[in-house]
Amino acid sequence: MKPADLCKTSSAWFGRGKGLFSEVVISSRIRLARNASGYPFLPCLSHEQQQAVLELFKAALLDLDGNGEMSYIDVEHTSLVERELLTERHLISWRLAKAKGPRGVVIAAGEGFSAMINEEDHLRMQVLAAGLDLHSCWQRINRIDDLVEQKVEYAFDRRYGYLTACPTNLGTGIRVSVMLHLPALKMTGQIDKVLTAARDCDLAVRGLFGEGTEAIGDLFQLSNQVTLGVSETQIVDDFVSRIVPKIAAYELEARKTLITKRPQTLDDKIHRALGVLRNACLISSQEALFLLSNVRLGVNLGRIENVDIATVNELFMLTQPAHLQLRAGRMLDAEQRDSLRAQILRSRLCAN
Repeated sequence: MKPADLCKTSSAWFGRGKGLFSEVVISSRIRLARNASGYPFLPCLSHEQQQAVLELFKAALLDLDGNGEMSYIDVEHTSLVERELLTERHLISWRLAKAKGPRGVVIAAGEGFSAMINEEDHLRMQVLAAGLDLHSCWQRINRIDDLVEQKVEYAFDRRYGYLTACPTNLGTGIRVSVMLHLPALKMTGQIDKVLTAARDCDLAVRGLFGEGTEAIGDLFQLSNQVTLGVSETQIVDDFVSRIVPKIAAYELEARKTLITKRPQTLDDKIHRALGVLRNACLISSQEALFLLSNVRLGVNLGRIENVDIATVNELFMLTQPAHLQLRAGRMLDAEQRDSLRAQILRSRLCAN
């Protein structure tokens, strides 16, 4: 697989608009951090040790693949724009993209599973699914984790659990997260209250592309911060039964409030956004995300006809800078990207 092969379609877990609470919950993700026993943590690895760890986990992961569905990408030797595309698709982190030395990623067909090697930890595996589907994510990644552990001895302590480079991942090494679309809470001025309450409950709130990014397009990633002293199933169950339903209920109630008390304001915002996207000749990445957020809200509320949610979801990803450049087959300056982005938006949204 080459990163350029991915630039014309969105990931299956992101673009379909299906799953439990799919109006609010775009996707679910579970990530596990693991390290090989007998090796120092990064960045204390020598270049030779880093290469050895890479080969160790690469072999273990590809050996699990009996159907030829796993692909490996050597991140160290990819171009900057290819690394950016992998981050835009949530297959690797910005940390791995910007790191030095031997490192790579194993990706399953459909992109529902990927494993970064030599990021902050030796191995970071993740499973993604559309909507609120954390239980199936946990079952899949737990099975893969057990199989990898049969081939590679993990760094583990009976008292502290899985040992990780950062103490915040110590114990289970698990990060459970959901990507939420919360435009109505933003429009009604309630978003800060909800996000503050989430942080008070030891939840991390990040933007579309994870740690260090802002919530553009009313898209937020919500994840656990406590990994020690609590089981993986407890964390997953808490998200599924309590945390996500409560936030989704707040957002859906805010949408009802907009429909009943501010319908003209709501419709004006939605249809202005659609009008700009269907007619603009130049549009920036940030503006596109903002306007697509409003259109997504309009489609889910039935205020926009002849546009399907899968199309809107796909455009969140396909209009990102690296996707545009690899699609064009060359580097583009800002104005050229804004022009191509507008062209794609007009084509996709006017055709529906």
